[in-house]
Amino acid sequence: MIAYSLRCHKGHEFDGWFRDSAAFDEQSSSGHLSCPSCNSVRIEKAVMAPAVAGTKKTARAKGEARQMQQFATGLRKYVMENADYVGPNFAEEARKIHYGETEHRSIYGEASREEAKALHEEGIEFHPLPVLPDDQN
Repeated sequence: MIAYSLRCHKGHEFDGWFRDSAAFDEQSSSGHLSCPSCNSVRIEKAVMAPAVAGTKKTARAKGEARQMQQFATGLRKYVMENADYVGPNFAEEARKIHYGETEHRSIYGEASREEAKALHEEGIEFHPLPVLPDDQN
C-alpha cells in the first residue's frame, strides 16, 4: 500500500491509499478517483515531504495506517451487511434505481472501468469500496 497526498483542481487536499503507483495512475486516468469535497475527477499528487526512516513519525504513520485499514474494513463490512449484492449487474441496477425503474435501495457489486465511466458521465452517483490487502490474496 502507498499513501499519497492528493489535490483537486479546486485546491482541496486529501489523502489516498493505493495498492501501488500504477493503481493511482489507473484510477486517476479512468475517472474513478474524485475529490471528497467537490467530486472533481481532476486529481493530482500534491507535493509531499519524504518519509525518513527511524523518526518518531514512522510509528505514528504505522498507527495511522492501521486506523485507516480498520476504517476501510468497517466501511466494507457495513456496506456488505446493509446493501444488496448485485454482482456484475451493478451498472444496470444503478441505472434502474437512478431513473426510477425500480425502488431505491443501497446496492454494491462490480463494474468495469468503462461501465463506471459511463455511470459517472450520466450523473449517477456511486463510490468504489476500498480494496483491502486481504482482497489481493
